[in-house]
Amino acid sequence: MKFKKVIAVSLLGVFSLGVFSQKKEVKISSEKITENIYMLQGQGGNIGIFVGKEGVFMIDDQFAPLTDKITSKIKEITDKPIKYLVNTHWHGDHTGGNENLKKEGVLIFSQENVRKRMSMDQVIKGKNKKAAPKEALPVITFSKDMMFHIDDEDILVSHVHNAHTDGDSHVYFLNSNVIHMGDTYFQGKFPFIDIETGGSIDGYIASIGKVLMLADDKTKIIPGHRSISNKKELQIYKSMLVTLRSRVQEALNEGKSFDEVSKDSNITKEYKDEYGAWFISAKKFRETIYKSLKDKK
Repeated sequence: MKFKKVIAVSLLGVFSLGVFSQKKEVKISSEKITENIYMLQGQGGNIGIFVGKEGVFMIDDQFAPLTDKITSKIKEITDKPIKYLVNTHWHGDHTGGNENLKKEGVLIFSQENVRKRMSMDQVIKGKNKKAAPKEALPVITFSKDMMFHIDDEDILVSHVHNAHTDGDSHVYFLNSNVIHMGDTYFQGKFPFIDIETGGSIDGYIASIGKVLMLADDKTKIIPGHRSISNKKELQIYKSMLVTLRSRVQEALNEGKSFDEVSKDSNITKEYKDEYGAWFISAKKFRETIYKSLKDKK
């Protein structure tokens, strides 16, 4: 497969619209987590793969122009074909390779809202996102949960409600004690919560709480972006989110406006440097929480 170049865009465009950037050459790296599970990184969401006796179970697939590189990296790990692909949500940096992989015979699964979102035009942060072609859509969808039983591994794909979007799933490898959280976890940084397509701060916190109930001190956690994590880090992350949600709710209760919360750096003061120095700034995250809580009323 060979793919056309596209225009380089900002980091915001990469995450919110799923647009591929070629400002620099993208290299795909792999990190071995267990004997059969790996995390691949390149540009876009973290990819998870489980290598079975007869084929590969894959989680997310980044952007279409990277498919050749991604499949080449997988071939360095195993000569088994990719058989199954789960999309953790609908954003293009996690689903962009769907059409390419489907042409190779890969069977694609997702929560039902993922297919719905991909099937229609969307507006994200004021930008238009065209519907994906039919060839890129998941073939099998579910509403709540589904199980895969591959060799000696049981894999639970579980929907979490209104977290990063309205179609997020966690993928839990029960026997290997590994959980892929998709974009319901941006390890070490403020998360992007896509309110326009069903995300919410309350759902995001609840999603993390669900993983914390499943995890133990030995669980390996694959976030949607950045580095492999663990239960202790996730607990700290949840505490940060709960604290900021509480502060913004207090501001709402006091009748403060969107602009007042947006400008109030005291809300995020002790978290700004550590969590804000990446994709979502402290100011942007205050605004996201405000909008999410205001929408509840």
